[in-house]
Formats: sequence, C-alpha cells, structure tokens
Amino acid sequence: MPEGHTIHRLAADHRDRFQGRVVRATSPQGKFSDSAALVTGQVMETAEAHGKHLFLGFADTGWIHVHLGLFGKYTLGETPAPPPTDTVRLRLLNDAYHSDLRGPTTCALITDEEKRAIHDRLGPDPLRAGDDPQKAYARISRSRTTIAALLMDQKVIAGVGNVYRAEVLFRHGIDPYTAGKDITAAQWAAIWTDLVELMHEGVRLNRIDTVRPEHTPEAMGRPPRVDDHGGEVYVYRRANQPCHLCGGDIRTADLAARNLFWCPTCQRPV
Repeated sequence: MPEGHTIHRLAADHRDRFQGRVVRATSPQGKFSDSAALVTGQVMETAEAHGKHLFLGFADTGWIHVHLGLFGKYTLGETPAPPPTDTVRLRLLNDAYHSDLRGPTTCALITDEEKRAIHDRLGPDPLRAGDDPQKAYARISRSRTTIAALLMDQKVIAGVGNVYRAEVLFRHGIDPYTAGKDITAAQWAAIWTDLVELMHEGVRLNRIDTVRPEHTPEAMGRPPRVDDHGGEVYVYRRANQPCHLCGGDIRTADLAARNLFWCPTCQRPV
C-alpha cells in the first residue's frame, strides 16, 4: 500500500496539472460514471492529501475522495492520452494532461461534511502543515500497544506505513515492541521531527530514502540496494542481511498482519 508521501505527491501533481482548469471526467470501467458526469465541465479548485487519502476539489460538486488501498494505481501523463483500458475507474483530462486511476479501494464523490468526517477520524499527518503531534502522543502515551503497531494506526498518526515505521524506529534505536506508554515525550518529538523530514524528502524524490549520509553505499563502500521499492534503507525488507551499523542480522516478524523489520542489537529493549 502506498505511504503518505506518495499521496501527497499525487496531490501536488494534480494541482500542477489540473488546478484552475476545466476537466473532462470519464469512467471507462463504469463504476464512477454517474459521478464523472457531474464532474465533467467543472474547474478543479485544489487537490490535497491527509495520510493515505487523496481529495480532488470541485466547487459545484464537492470532492472526489480516493484511497488507493493495496492495489490502486495512478498514471499521469501529457495529452494526447492513449485510449483508456476498461480497468480505468476514473480518467481526468484537459488540453495538456490526463490522469488515470485504476483499482482503488475508494473512489467516491463526497460532500464537505463527509470530507470533514474523514479528517476527524485520522491522526495528525507529518506532511500537513499545522497538524499537532501532541494529538498523537496523547494516545500513544496512554497505550499498552506496541509503538510499532501504533505508528501504523491511521487514527493515531496518518500516512506512516510499513517502511517509515520500520525505518524511523531504527533511526532512533527504539525496540518496536516497546509499549506506547513507555515512549517518552522527547522520543516522540524526535520521531515526529524525523518523520516530517523523511516524508517531505519522499515527496520531493518520489521514493523512500532513510539512510544518513554517512551510511550511503558511497560512504560505506557497499553495494547499493537492489529492490523494486527503491531507495536506501536500514532494515525494511532486509531480513537476515547484516545491519549497516552493527553487522548483526536484521530480523523480521509478523505484527498486526504486516511484516516488521528491526535490528535486535541496535534496537534493544530499555
């Protein structure tokens, strides 16, 4: 499932290509046809993201709400657009650009009130200016749930997925099985600050890189990572490989139906 930086990048890409322009909307697949007919001929006013939710705003018809889920994909390109396949849930088109959405969990036209309800049930997002990290810490500091599970709970903090969860805990030497109530305020402040920086970099580069400059392949004289997720990481999907810092084996385990990755040497329980 795409992490929050991907959705914020999609929002920025839609603003760049469609904001302030009249769009034509179609649903070759047919599941969004009625809503697409309402959107066609409208001006897209804005696009924004909160966590893993994308919102495309139209003054007269509300918001297109998109959640990609596990299988959703976006393709954006210039015109002329290729003939759409029958898997395209939503195509947006103007004179210069097109975007195609396939396989989302959610693609629905919603009102301002329905959009607000989605925001209200999500935690603060490190990529949304003004979101308050203390709202998340208030829940974390009272919880006996592991910090690894809490970081993936979108009601606690929005936009963090499996990669950022694993990497930020490693970067701060925190055992992923530490209970939320045992995370100090200083630790949480450092985690949040780091997520803000890492995720903004993810938006800019359109990939996840989490290793510090002194741990890049060039700095360490090691081969670059080869993985279809791209980017340099410390522990994510590196099970049984040596840790870049201590040389010990990276471990993996199932936690809340997702694969957890960590270094038991660098992330010792307190």
